[in-house]
Amino acid sequence: MALWGGRFTQGPDQRFKDFNDSLKFDYRMALEDIEGSQAWAQALSEVGVLSADECARLEAALSELLAEAQQDLAVIAQAGDEDIHSYVERRLIEKVGDLGKKLHTGRSRNDQVALDLKLWCAKAGERISASLTALERELIAVAKNHVADIFPGYTHLQRAQPVTFGHFVLAYAQMFERDYIRLQNALSLIKATCPLGSAALAGTAYPIDRDKLAHALGFAAASANSLDAVSDRDHVLELLSCASISMMHLSRLSEDLIIYNSGEAHFVDLSDAVTSGSSLMPQKKNPDALELIRGKCGRVCGALTGMLMTMKALPLAYDKDLQEDKERLFDALDTWHDCLDMAALVFSGLKLRKEEAYQAARGGYSNATELADYLVARGVPFREAHGIVGRAVLYALEKGKALEDLSVDEFEQFHSSIGGDVYVALELHNLIAKRSVKGGTAPAAVLAQLQELEAKLKTRA
Repeated sequence: MALWGGRFTQGPDQRFKDFNDSLKFDYRMALEDIEGSQAWAQALSEVGVLSADECARLEAALSELLAEAQQDLAVIAQAGDEDIHSYVERRLIEKVGDLGKKLHTGRSRNDQVALDLKLWCAKAGERISASLTALERELIAVAKNHVADIFPGYTHLQRAQPVTFGHFVLAYAQMFERDYIRLQNALSLIKATCPLGSAALAGTAYPIDRDKLAHALGFAAASANSLDAVSDRDHVLELLSCASISMMHLSRLSEDLIIYNSGEAHFVDLSDAVTSGSSLMPQKKNPDALELIRGKCGRVCGALTGMLMTMKALPLAYDKDLQEDKERLFDALDTWHDCLDMAALVFSGLKLRKEEAYQAARGGYSNATELADYLVARGVPFREAHGIVGRAVLYALEKGKALEDLSVDEFEQFHSSIGGDVYVALELHNLIAKRSVKGGTAPAAVLAQLQELEAKLKTRA
C-alpha cells in the first residue's frame, strides 16, 4: 500500500518501484516502527485526535502486529509494500479498518524513519556492547594464564624488547575497552533526543507534549529543531565510526596472530575450530577466521566513507539520499558484531608455544637496552652507553653470539665497568620484572592491569 498518490494520475513504473522501495532491507525496523506507532497513538489520544476507545483498539492491533513480527521479521521483506511504514499501516488497516488510517495524523514518514532508526541503533548498540564485553573477558582469561610468560616484543616488526604474553594480550583488551566506552558515548547521544513530532520538516500541527512522548520512548528529551531532527544521521555516522575504529583494532589483532601463528614464528597455535585446510596441500592449517576479520575491516570502513559522502552535500531537510543509510549501517554493525564474536572464539582456543616464544625473545639482542641501563647505573651517560652497546652488539653479531654469551673479558673491551653481575641484568625474567611501573610488562604491573579491567567489567550486566 502506498502512503501517497492523490496528486498522481497513474502509478509508478515497476522499474522505479523496484529502485525506490526499501522494505527489502528496512523490514528490520518493524519492531521499532510499531513501538513508535504505539507511542504516537497515545500522544494523539491525549490531544483529542483519538478517543480512548479508538486508542485502545489501535494499541491492541499494534500489539498483535508486534507479536506477529517477532515471530519472523524476515517474512515481512517479501510483503511487497514500499517500506516498513507502509507495511505496518496496511496491516493495521486490515485489522481495524478505517481507524487505522487515523494513526498517521500529524506524523510524517520523515520523523517516523528518523525515530525508527534511532531506536534500532540503540538496540544494536546494546547487542554489540555485550559482544565487546565478552571479547574482553576472553582476553582477560588468556592474559591471566600468561602473566609471566615471556614473549618477543616488536617495533617496526623487528624484535625490540621482551614482554610478557599477558601484557601483549591486554594491549588489545585496552583497545576494546576504549571501543566500549566510545560506543557508550555514541549510545548516550542517540538516546538524548527524540525526533518524533517533527513531522515532515516544520513540526507537527497538533499540540503534542513532545518531551512526554520522548520519555515514553526512552529518550531524554524531544529534539530542539524539526529541520535538524528529520535530516540528522549523526548517530549513523557515529556508530559507523565506532565500528570502523573497533574493526581496525580487530584487524591489527588478526594481523599479529596470523604472523605469530605462521611457520616462521610459530609462537601461538590456533584451534581447529577457527582454521581450515587446503584442498590441495594436506599439511596446511589456514588462519581463515583471522584473515576474514582482517578483510572485513575494509568493508566496514568503506561503509563509513560512503555514508560521509552521502551526507556531505545534502540540503535541509529530508532527502531520499538518506535511504542509503540503512543498508550500510545494517551490514556494518552485523559485520562488527560477527567479528567480535569470532575474535572471542579465536581466543577461547588459543595456545601459547612458550618455549618458541621465549627463544625468540632471547634472540635479536632484545636485552641490549638493559646493557645500556646497566652502564647508566655505573655513571655512564645514556647516549655514550648507547654507542658502547651498539659496538658490543656488532661484535656479538660477528662472533655469532648472544650478548649474555659474551665473557666478562669480551665485555670489558667495550667498557671497564662491566663486571660479572651483568649476566643477572641481562636475564630476561629480571629485566622484565624491572618494568613494574603502571602499564609496564612486569608480572606485577600486568596483574594490576587485569584487576583494573576486571573491576570495570563487574559493573556491566
